[in-house]
Amino acid sequence: MPPRPRLRRTFMAALLLPLGLLWAAPSQELLLWPAGAPGSEGQTEPELGRVTALGEYVATRVHHPSLTPYLPAKEKANGTAVLVIPGGGHRELWLDHEGRHAARALSEHGTAAFVLKYRLARTTNSPYQIVPHALADTQRALRLIRSRATEWRLDPARVGALGFSAGGELVWLASARFDTGKTDSADLIERQGSRPDFLGFVYPGRSGDIQPGTNSPPAFLAAASNDRQDISEGLAEVYLRFRRAGVPAELHLYGSGGHGFGVRAQKSPTPAGQWLVRFEEWMGASGFLKAP
Repeated sequence: MPPRPRLRRTFMAALLLPLGLLWAAPSQELLLWPAGAPGSEGQTEPELGRVTALGEYVATRVHHPSLTPYLPAKEKANGTAVLVIPGGGHRELWLDHEGRHAARALSEHGTAAFVLKYRLARTTNSPYQIVPHALADTQRALRLIRSRATEWRLDPARVGALGFSAGGELVWLASARFDTGKTDSADLIERQGSRPDFLGFVYPGRSGDIQPGTNSPPAFLAAASNDRQDISEGLAEVYLRFRRAGVPAELHLYGSGGHGFGVRAQKSPTPAGQWLVRFEEWMGASGFLKAP
């Protein structure tokens, strides 16, 4: 029996990837809406991608939002889940150093991580907007994770969101515009709530919009002081807003690192390169890494 065309295309695509990228290729990509995302009707163009000089994959023209799970080994699993949301200015998605690398590191330490591929509002002639489309993708991803919590050995009350740059904007929108789900929906995923239980902001965009209230989830914040002023100084102000609202928050403002330090395949010895260690420490100290 000849191989199915889709399998053949997938195999050939893998052959064309640089060898250094094969380890970072997603093992399982789950469509958020298998029958098509609301608002993407009639959009049939394939995803576009490029590889940077560092060998990192960057995607654009996303019409089929998806979630890629990185599940920890059973003996390491702590029951916590993190939705990882890459940045890219809503024009593209930096899926490796702001997505897969962070997700893989979290899963190796026992935390289930899920990389979100969302629709982009600022690509040329994009039919999408941040609200409702990219936000809807974020909310749907959080619901999907909770809907499969038993299968993935997760605590549905310990599902957080970690966003880089434009992804940080979506983290805040998800925390500010959540709902508890539609209990009578025929779609089991839609019955789940969309509120993240904790927030991770790594050099987030539009920090001026982050206005926490007393019921906001606890937050971890990280950026470099030599990033753009609206991000570095803006994030310091965001930290103070959380404090004034009485919401637990932790800020790491590094002396250098610029914008986009993320998580590189080659571990960085610089302080900014250790932010993920600090994030995991913060999750543990905040009570989010209990055994399942």
